[in-house]
Amino acid sequence: MAKVHLLFRKEDIDEMALANHKIAVVFDILLATSTITAALSFGAKTVIPAVSGLEAKEHARLLPNDSYELVGEYEGRTIGGFHSPAPLSLKDISEGKTIVLSTTNGTVAIRKAMAASHLYVGSLLNGQALARHICRHHETETIVAICAGSSGRFCLEDFYGAGYFIACLLMNGISLNDLSDSAAAAFLFYQQYRTVSSGRTILKSAGVGRWLMAHGLESDIDYISEQGTTSVIPLFQKTKWGGEITDVTRRSFSL
Repeated sequence: MAKVHLLFRKEDIDEMALANHKIAVVFDILLATSTITAALSFGAKTVIPAVSGLEAKEHARLLPNDSYELVGEYEGRTIGGFHSPAPLSLKDISEGKTIVLSTTNGTVAIRKAMAASHLYVGSLLNGQALARHICRHHETETIVAICAGSSGRFCLEDFYGAGYFIACLLMNGISLNDLSDSAAAAFLFYQQYRTVSSGRTILKSAGVGRWLMAHGLESDIDYISEQGTTSVIPLFQKTKWGGEITDVTRRSFSL
């Protein structure tokens, strides 16, 4: 039986199946999961993933003044009164703050996957550290890589990012025989374009990447395409308002 599975879109998530001792890793490479990883690496205290701008504002009202930043987009447009979720735009505002984040696909995917026994956020930036952590702490559990996709559509960049993560799992003791067909397909695709320069081309050629390029965010894509540059391990934990994501390397968690 395969130990590593891959879902092509958030709409493919079976919440009841995830609850059966599954490790879920969500990928929304352009932008949400890369943004979350970046914000935590820039010193954010935590990230609260909201399913809408309205919910994000409701969460923010529960937080002390000046302790948070509202960040988000809907259908590619920055929400009014929010910061842009482009990762590099958060570099100077994240330190010590709670980032309340709402995006069209990525934060929705995270919330849909919250039934998993453990839920992580993956990107090219942290794939190596994340795979090493999961292989060390969850060696007997099934891993489900979830590509967020875009409004029900398959996204090339998420498939590529998940493929990189699966390649890192293979370097940390997972066998090719442990991969489902979809997980193997992502790994084989990544292998064809595994250099950073090739990955950057993939991201810029994808539909979302072309849109970001047209809106002047090429430098953010260049940043997102870097592989294994941070040891941040974003772990989702349920709270009374939904959940929050914190870097597991900063504190002790019961895994």
